[in-house]
Amino acid sequence: MIRQLDDRTLVSGQIAPHEVAGLAEQGVTVLVNNRPDGEEDGQPFASDIEEAAAQAGIAYHFVPIIRGIGPADVEEMLKAWREAEGGKLLAFCRSGSRSAFVCALAHRDEGASSEQVHQRLTAAGFDPSPIAHLL
Repeated sequence: MIRQLDDRTLVSGQIAPHEVAGLAEQGVTVLVNNRPDGEEDGQPFASDIEEAAAQAGIAYHFVPIIRGIGPADVEEMLKAWREAEGGKLLAFCRSGSRSAFVCALAHRDEGASSEQVHQRLTAAGFDPSPIAHLL
């Protein structure tokens, strides 16, 4: 399920390579994979999604979040947003939570208030309490 954080930021759980072309048709210009390879049996490899993204004309960033979100993860998300320009960015992980949280922290770094970030997460169905201390 794809959830919208704002007009150009989407998050979701795991996507499959065969879904990528459809994402391009929906205006997605950048994919950010926050899920490390091998996290779960049967999960698509990052390289397979990257190949599908290249075929669909979508920029691809592999930024696996393994032990919590760090400043480098937030910076990579900011870089991906800049690359998306007029298009949409879709960040994904197993459930969408890690991606939503790193996007929220990037929004905060871009000047969004704690209240705005909290509202975006809540409206998208995420509990912001795990990152509240960082907002």
